[in-house]
Amino acid sequence: MRKLSLTILLTFSLGACGIQSIPRMVNEVEASWAEVTNQYKRRADLIPNLVKTVKAYASHEKETLEAVISARASATSMKIDPQNLTPEKLQQFQKLQGNLGAALGKLMVVSERYPDLKASQNFRDLQAQLEGTENRITIARRRYIESVKEFNNLITVPPTSFTNSLFYHHDKKPQFTVDASENVEKAPSVDF
Repeated sequence: MRKLSLTILLTFSLGACGIQSIPRMVNEVEASWAEVTNQYKRRADLIPNLVKTVKAYASHEKETLEAVISARASATSMKIDPQNLTPEKLQQFQKLQGNLGAALGKLMVVSERYPDLKASQNFRDLQAQLEGTENRITIARRRYIESVKEFNNLITVPPTSFTNSLFYHHDKKPQFTVDASENVEKAPSVDF
């Protein structure tokens, strides 16, 4: 009876100390990262149709279209394994995705000069899909940030940090950061 009680106590204490929760959180972080990359892929998949549509109405905007195509190629060329995600790789990934976002922004500005393009149902549909995808990216990033926060707390805060030190040896996962060029400190100026 005493052996059984000790076994139950040991099983309960190991479960409460991260034996199960650390691997579960690793899975959660990996799943949330997969959702981030899935949404960025969705955006990248929309771009060829968007470029094709704009090209039909604004073919002499060659430089802008090529910039979008080039930024898409760069952004989709970087694949990151969530197991080996480092702050440097995440920063590089963010930069490539930011470049693509900037190129798409310029493309949308160009579209303002072409009333026929803005009136095109195909363009409006693609624009709506792109806007929806940007919202999905924001949500996926927020979920990743939250899961990384929970994981990092799990492996750095006792008692589960002791379990991590003894059995797993996981390092903290990197978070998304704001690029210095985004300058969040300074509010944008609005002139009327």
